[in-house]
Amino acid sequence: MTKELIVVKDLHKNFGDLEVLKGIDQTIHQGEVVSIIGPSGSGKSTFLRCLNLLEKPTSGQIIFEGVDIAAENVDIDTHRKKIGMIFQHFNVFPHLTVLENITITPILELKTPKAEAEKEAIELLKKVGLEDKKDEYPRKLSGGQKQRLAIVRALAMHPDVILCDEPTSALDPEMVKGVLEVIKELANQGMTIVIVTHEMGFARETSDRVLFMDEGIIQEQGTPEDIFEHPQNPRTIKFLSQVL
Repeated sequence: MTKELIVVKDLHKNFGDLEVLKGIDQTIHQGEVVSIIGPSGSGKSTFLRCLNLLEKPTSGQIIFEGVDIAAENVDIDTHRKKIGMIFQHFNVFPHLTVLENITITPILELKTPKAEAEKEAIELLKKVGLEDKKDEYPRKLSGGQKQRLAIVRALAMHPDVILCDEPTSALDPEMVKGVLEVIKELANQGMTIVIVTHEMGFARETSDRVLFMDEGIIQEQGTPEDIFEHPQNPRTIKFLSQVL
């Protein structure tokens, strides 16, 4: 079995009196692609954001590469360098060119020499079809191009896992396919990916495992075939009947 990359134990998250995560246990292995599906408000994005402490858990453990990053006194920035994050709304720097967007963090955080960072950035841009945009500013890019830039920016840090929070939900329908193709290609190359998604076709084709969340817990999980062809939980069945 491949090694355990992230182990989540009894994870709870409250916002004031609202309990959003109600005790989640989950293990994500190296090289695994895990899709998280479920209705809006089920806690999917909160769970994802807890995995790199963008949301601080109320209680529970998040053990990343052997270290409980939710514990007090852990330097989260050290571990975050190994956790790529792709958001709904691109989060690119508008005042930097495409190339600068990609190289700024490796230069500052990893101390990568500028020439080396630029060479690698251009290689990554080639892979996502943006090589000719390297000197453009993000305002000149389409939504799909911005999201591909965001993916490249995450990859430039050589992460051990990439977390994707509904990476296509802010895109026009015709741009969704291109972004999903890039993520699919990463999956094929063995990248560990945890993705919150509404794209059921992607979850079905690309995932090793699918988690169905509702009301702050994982109601059901299994292979794409288990979840999409033979769901057991009545909530899963109802959800899929509405979205498929």
